[in-house]
Amino acid sequence: MTTLEQRAEAAQRNGQRAGNAGHPAAGARLVRSGLAELGWHGTDDRASNHVPARYRALSARLLITLAHLESEQGRAEYGLGLLDEAERFAVPPDRGYLFHQRGLLLLRTGRWADALAQFTAAEPLLGADREMLAAVLLNRGVLHLNTGDVRRAGSDLRHARGVAVAAGLELIAAMTTHNLGYCELLSGDIPAALHLFDAAAAIYGRIAPGNMPVLETDRARALIAAGLASDAVSELDSAITAFRRQRLHQYCAEAELTRAQAALATGDLLAARRWSTAAIRRFRARGNEAWAASAELTRLRARLGFAQGIRSAPAIGRGDRMAHVAIEAQRLAERLRGYGLHADAVLAELIAARALIATGRRDDSVRSLAAAGAARTLPLEVALLRRLVLAEFAALEGHTGRALAELRSGLAMLHTRRGQLGSLDLQTGAAALGAELADKGLRLVLDRGSARQVFAWLERSRAQAFRVRPVRPPADPEEATVLAQLRQLSTLIRMAELNGAPDPSSIAKRAELQRLVRQRSWRAGGLGEIIAETTVADIGQALAENGQVFAGILVREERMLAVTIKDERVRLVHLGDFAPAAEAARRLTADLDALAGRRLPSRLETVIRESIRYQTKILTDQLVAPLLPAFGDSGAVIVPSGALGGIPWSLIPGLRGRPVTVAPSASWWLAAQRSARPGTAAQPLLVAGPYLHHAIPEITEIAAIYPGSRPLTGKEATVEETLRALDGAELAHLAAHGHHDRDNVLFSRLDLADGPLMAHDIQRLSTAPEHVVLSACDVGRTVVRPGDEILGFTAALLHIGTRTVISSVTRVADDATVGVMTGYHRALGSGIRPAEALAAASEKEAFSPFVCFGAG
Repeated sequence: MTTLEQRAEAAQRNGQRAGNAGHPAAGARLVRSGLAELGWHGTDDRASNHVPARYRALSARLLITLAHLESEQGRAEYGLGLLDEAERFAVPPDRGYLFHQRGLLLLRTGRWADALAQFTAAEPLLGADREMLAAVLLNRGVLHLNTGDVRRAGSDLRHARGVAVAAGLELIAAMTTHNLGYCELLSGDIPAALHLFDAAAAIYGRIAPGNMPVLETDRARALIAAGLASDAVSELDSAITAFRRQRLHQYCAEAELTRAQAALATGDLLAARRWSTAAIRRFRARGNEAWAASAELTRLRARLGFAQGIRSAPAIGRGDRMAHVAIEAQRLAERLRGYGLHADAVLAELIAARALIATGRRDDSVRSLAAAGAARTLPLEVALLRRLVLAEFAALEGHTGRALAELRSGLAMLHTRRGQLGSLDLQTGAAALGAELADKGLRLVLDRGSARQVFAWLERSRAQAFRVRPVRPPADPEEATVLAQLRQLSTLIRMAELNGAPDPSSIAKRAELQRLVRQRSWRAGGLGEIIAETTVADIGQALAENGQVFAGILVREERMLAVTIKDERVRLVHLGDFAPAAEAARRLTADLDALAGRRLPSRLETVIRESIRYQTKILTDQLVAPLLPAFGDSGAVIVPSGALGGIPWSLIPGLRGRPVTVAPSASWWLAAQRSARPGTAAQPLLVAGPYLHHAIPEITEIAAIYPGSRPLTGKEATVEETLRALDGAELAHLAAHGHHDRDNVLFSRLDLADGPLMAHDIQRLSTAPEHVVLSACDVGRTVVRPGDEILGFTAALLHIGTRTVISSVTRVADDATVGVMTGYHRALGSGIRPAEALAAASEKEAFSPFVCFGAG
């Protein structure tokens, strides 16, 4: 071999490496330099004619590589022309390589049947070339993924991984792992998909960082499928920037389409339309009509959303818009079927049916539903929409019972998915996928006016993550290392803040470590075990035994209602307007925060106190006063909705001195009532954290109530020691500075001697503590996701099975805390229930923000 040939082959190898690492432009330049060595300059359609005969077979090999690299930059048709030129001079051993590259270009342009024929033709021609065989199997697997054939995709990808591992082809093995993760995603196993994505990412980060944006796009798809669309946005924005920089137009268009789907899932219809339009333009520029049709489907869904949102427009205007959506959807469904995109075609027909149902066109909607076909293997999102549309059709015909049955079936499917998830983050996110089903069902039962049906529907559709048996994750040394780094970093950040010199770089590093821990938590699979929904009879009996009344609050079209249960009598009570009540709750929280722990000018303090009285009056008028006749002299179990979850109920005049318990749902409350463990003589866990002036005096006074108790204070109050003692504790009192982290809610935390004890840590406990008191700051606050799913430090304890948590929903004044907490423990020691003890202890404190959460 001449030196010239050696240089050309080296250019080809180096170009392939650059392309595999996600840098096709650089790879193309290298391969062109090799072709130039051989005399090929690409100035006409027959440029290879200018290459000496002895180098033409070699030039064909370089052209095959160049075709792939050019297509990755958006020049697919040019790449196909290069392959046609290469085929004239390719020797038999290279023809399998050529067919593979042609199949790959056809795959990238959505010509899947032609691509499959090329891959199948290539496979028997590859002989002993293990690397090329693995690549052919990998790309054929990807093709099957694109058309939704998960079984064949998995078969090809597992075969490809076996070949790659045996041949020591680390990158191809990682790419097959990545795509097997996508198989799991399409099959509905999100934790398994995320686990495989992370395994592939570890290798990409080391040897092929250019592949990371592709993986980020797929991880974002998994998050959308889990209901965490807002979390997918940052992954996608990063990937789109990288694809644009590298001019990877196909991948960029796919990421833009996924970005549109994320926007659609979060209700941002304008962004969904904008991103899907950008994706359509990019796909069409590549000649990829199949992918463009898929992007049109997302844009059409946004159009349907706009049409549904036109409430004030004349009916005929809205009807015209719906009719146009239906026509476009039916045409698009036909095109999608032609491209082999079955699930997308079903989705388009369902959109058409939904638009037709909205205009009352029964016969036309029947035809669209028939075209969508009976239930087959479909992505969960499409299956849920099918149930929703069938329910809307049944409601159109006046069959409310059948409509509710369809909606129940859809929510049951969603709950099955939730049970497969071990991460509380994903479990609570899943509710977003069924939000329309839940809302439609609530509207139907409210229209019927049956209080029992409304109660049953609320139990079926809110706070469902609390019905899933929690997963105790196994010991993970890697995660333990990251958590140790996170605690150390958090301590440094806290010290810098106290010194008045916050460190932005440390704060950014903490956010990155939190993101890493959160991603690792998503891998956990669920146990599939759930708490049964309660009945009116069961909860009525339990309430009567405790002398309590239940009130579940809901919101419909900005008006509040409550379902109340006393004994076994169920009533619907009409309350006031939601907006003023929610705003009053927000202002009340801000006022209490301002009043706590600081010296204020007397005039300002007077203004704030007057504001507190005014906000509590609004909450009384809009929310509490209509409930008081139902409550009578009894204690109350309240299941709030949305922003109402943060109300300090003991401040409301009509509830002052009354035992009030706040629970995620009636089913959870009843299960907690029944799960009470027999009392033991064990001493309570008492912990005093740093940076809190009243912590040690408070713990010392409480310790005197429990003779023989040994508090953890100073350097002894570490995270590990506290967690060890908290595991299975009958009673724990933690006087530690708390932080409710709204942006990273699972990292809401308590400050201890060696760093923060985080909500994430709570999941490590093998046995939930029975009763926990958190006496400082605002760790009773929550972030509320769709379906009234709640997250926060207090919520994390309730989720793992803690029966009762006493915590504050606002900041707490130091001078008030010690009195309330010692009064609480004295009352508790007299044998009364936690809600009663808190009511008695708080009655003398004008602005006590403590709430009894859980069983009470």
